[in-house]
Amino acid sequence: MSMSALKLPNTEREDDATGGVALDTRELRRALGQFATGVAVVTTHERGGDPVGLTLSSFNTVSLDPPLILFSVARKARSLEHLLQAQSFAINILHREQEAISNRFAQSVATKWDGVDQRPGRTGAPLLPGALAHFECRCYAQHDGGDHVIFVGEVLRFDCEPIDAPLIFCRGQYRSLDGSR
Repeated sequence: MSMSALKLPNTEREDDATGGVALDTRELRRALGQFATGVAVVTTHERGGDPVGLTLSSFNTVSLDPPLILFSVARKARSLEHLLQAQSFAINILHREQEAISNRFAQSVATKWDGVDQRPGRTGAPLLPGALAHFECRCYAQHDGGDHVIFVGEVLRFDCEPIDAPLIFCRGQYRSLDGSR
């Protein structure tokens, strides 16, 4: 079938005030959801010492020399202020049996750490036992990312225990590597 024969939905809105084309954000989100991602939890401590954690699907490698990673956090996230002030943090890569941890840290509740095992990393950030990998980082840079803040971390230490398949998120739900639920 030729591209001219396809009837594609209109995903643009009328011109916005700046003269650009405003995109249909609901359709954009659906299109972006086609990209499968691993799931991770970023952890740190607030200034008072209490642990802070947030589920991420926007984790990425930036550079090997120096070793840099990045993730983004919505400006409306309850944990954002603590992450902005953190000198260090840890990224915990979840395995397929850790959906409950992912769901817990995706919530915006003060009790998300209740009953959750943790151990301190060398940087002080909490590490979640059973994660496939941990990356202990110092804050390298923070950037404006529209309705998100982009965090870049320099990896100071890491460990990797690929004992299981990673937890995957695609099209609004958890998936396995073979595509099944």
